[in-house]
Amino acid sequence: MTDEELAKDLGPLAALTIGVGTMIGAGIFVLPREAYATAGPAIALSFVVGGIISLFTALSASELGTAMPKAGGSYYYVNHALGPLFGSIAGMGNWMGLAFASAFYMIGFGDFLVKLVGVPALSLGFFTLSSVQVAAILAGLLFIGVNYVGAKETGAIQVVIVVTLVLILTAFSILGFLQADLTTLRPFAPSELGGYGAILPGTALVFVSFLGFAKITTVAEEIKNPGRNLPLAVVGSVLIVTTMYAILMVVMASVKPWQELSAIGADPVIEVAELSFEAALGLGGVGFAIIVFGGLLATASSANASILASSRINFAMGRDKLVTTWLNEIHPRFATPYRSIAVTGSIIVFLIAIGDIKTLAKAGSALHLIVYGLLNLALIVMRESEVAEYDPAFTVPLYPLTPILGAVFSFGLLAFLAPIEIALSVLFVAFGIVWYLVYARGRTEKVGILSRYILRRSDELPDAAVSAASSVQPDGGFRVLVPLSNPESQRDLVQLAGSLAKNRGGTLVGVHIVQVPDQTALASAKAEYDFSEADQLLESARLSAQELDVPFETHTVLSHRSFEEVFDAAETYNADLMVMGWGPTHGSPGRAESALDEITSSLPYDVLVLKDRGFDPSDILVPTAGGPDSDLSASIAHAFREVYDSNVTLLHVADDVQAGESFLSEWAAERDLADARLAVESGDVEHIIESYAEDSSLVIIGATERGLLSRLLSGTLVMDVVDDVSCSVLLAEQTRTRKLSERLFG
Repeated sequence: MTDEELAKDLGPLAALTIGVGTMIGAGIFVLPREAYATAGPAIALSFVVGGIISLFTALSASELGTAMPKAGGSYYYVNHALGPLFGSIAGMGNWMGLAFASAFYMIGFGDFLVKLVGVPALSLGFFTLSSVQVAAILAGLLFIGVNYVGAKETGAIQVVIVVTLVLILTAFSILGFLQADLTTLRPFAPSELGGYGAILPGTALVFVSFLGFAKITTVAEEIKNPGRNLPLAVVGSVLIVTTMYAILMVVMASVKPWQELSAIGADPVIEVAELSFEAALGLGGVGFAIIVFGGLLATASSANASILASSRINFAMGRDKLVTTWLNEIHPRFATPYRSIAVTGSIIVFLIAIGDIKTLAKAGSALHLIVYGLLNLALIVMRESEVAEYDPAFTVPLYPLTPILGAVFSFGLLAFLAPIEIALSVLFVAFGIVWYLVYARGRTEKVGILSRYILRRSDELPDAAVSAASSVQPDGGFRVLVPLSNPESQRDLVQLAGSLAKNRGGTLVGVHIVQVPDQTALASAKAEYDFSEADQLLESARLSAQELDVPFETHTVLSHRSFEEVFDAAETYNADLMVMGWGPTHGSPGRAESALDEITSSLPYDVLVLKDRGFDPSDILVPTAGGPDSDLSASIAHAFREVYDSNVTLLHVADDVQAGESFLSEWAAERDLADARLAVESGDVEHIIESYAEDSSLVIIGATERGLLSRLLSGTLVMDVVDDVSCSVLLAEQTRTRKLSERLFG
């Protein structure tokens, strides 16, 4: 089966217009009044600063986009590099940031619409919607409906829209420049607004105007020669829009004093257009019509693109199991993610009803600044972790300075927001963390590159870093723990456990327990103990794990107990499966059976015990009578077949052979083992298993009732087959269901 690929049919111009088309609307058509009220004519420098900050992130996004052309863009890069905890923050922030931005664009659209069409205000008793809000909600419902049924912009239409807007704004700039009076720009940074100190707060306000460049990276897979054209499009769109914004803000303030443009009720771009077209051509009405048309076109294009982008983020998050796949349901007729669009649309309509232009703009800016900061950190992680498959066609210049400055500037700009907007940003970060812990951690299996890097070097890095990486590991990320004590047998255990971890895309955890005499304090033992022998043991295990190319973390634990501590360690390190060897300690004298029963009757993870006579998974025998532990045996056999191409035989002993054949056939099909060899016999169970084991290299036996492990450890196991067969035997016992508190806090 071949991988599906998207046709590379987007040239540099089409890619460039994706970014320019999304960014070109807000700064000029919607925000000028609020912008001038914040910084006066110096707001032009605010746009330049915003462009510089965006440029650092644009370079980082270009590198990541050529290396990982995946749906979800910024969210995907953060989730892949930093892990699902940060992925939850970035995904939620990006999703809600687009919702805020869409509401912002829609209010801008509504403001232009009421200039042409009379739209009444609407009183709902407990609050009143202005005519602009009513128009914005109606327009929002229209665009949500358009996305719901699947209509979308084509590359050709987007090019036409961008070219039209550039021509309108170019004509506007030229005619405005002809009427310019530069004395109106003095003072350039008014003291009553804070002088040049108002530039960065102004940048925080207008940064919403720069949200479109990252959208180009979401279509990186469709761009011709992405190593060249993607960075050109991303960086080019930022430079073009920044230049246009700075020039236009200076021109408008030189045609009409900024004090008038910032007055309540003013429409700077319309007023300046009317003055410029009237003075130059005697066509003030034409100037009004052209600018209103351009405003409607720009805000509609930006809003539609944002609504469409939000569904891509939902899709990517659903794929990674960070949100419910219910949102990703495809409409049977329109082939659109209609639920995601409907939910996002409802949020947008709500924000239009309660928000104002300035609040929506800053909220959208704040959330995207967080995402952009994390995106720059993601680039550093991908570079420093030296991931083999990370091979970008474009690399940022001046690494690591570029992503470091991108992260510092993005996070730093948050400090220039108002306290309420900073609080909103903190609230969304906290919501992302809580969402991950409560919902996503128990479902996602994604392990970030950063966690893999730390855990693979657990013996080199500070304990605090290793502990932090372990504590936020997803419950859905498969973790296999193997106790390490005997150098002679541990290779087989590591190979067995590592192959299961690799099959599930998980992590192998090696734990070495050092027993300390009861009369010795653990703190003293840690200071005095010679860890050289333990280090050699763990290093030997690490070399075995490297052969399987599986993430491997190691821990040395000092304890007054040895055997029982293994089970505690499995819970401490959040194991889903423990693989242990069959040794003399399993029946050691003096161990209270009641304590063993307590340990083994409530384990929150699966357990495999290997009677090792040489690990060889080439020919596997799985006797089954049904039951949950036989299910575990089947899943282990399936995993070995995937990793080692094993031959699997399923054996069922029944008095009624015909009924047994029916049972085994159905049982195998349900566990994706229908192509295994099926054998049904009648007679003595142990004798039949021993007979089939003669032609097998490994027997996997699951308990037919709860308590196999407990009976094994207490030395009362009656299954003589374990000792009588000549091949290795793997005993399996399945977990009980974990409590919610354990899923949340490990």
